[in-house]
Amino acid sequence: MCRSIKTLRPPVLPEEATEDDIRAAALQYVRKVSGFREPAAHNREVFAQAVDEIAEATARLLQGIEVRGGSKRATTEATQATGAVKETADA
Repeated sequence: MCRSIKTLRPPVLPEEATEDDIRAAALQYVRKVSGFREPAAHNREVFAQAVDEIAEATARLLQGIEVRGGSKRATTEATQATGAVKETADA
């Protein structure tokens, strides 16, 4: 499923995934699941909302993933990012 969605975490993607990378993956997912490349006017709002929510969830996932064998810096950054996400959720 969703063959055009690329893996967005190191080491597959050597640099950090950009917001555009994450949004493109979310859009591909919503297109695949909904069966619509472009939704009809009456479905645009729910389609766009789904893309936004999936992009946010994807960003949180990528921030929280710890890559084994990765650099200590990457692991530390992931831990700090996870803490920041938890603090935001608690607010």
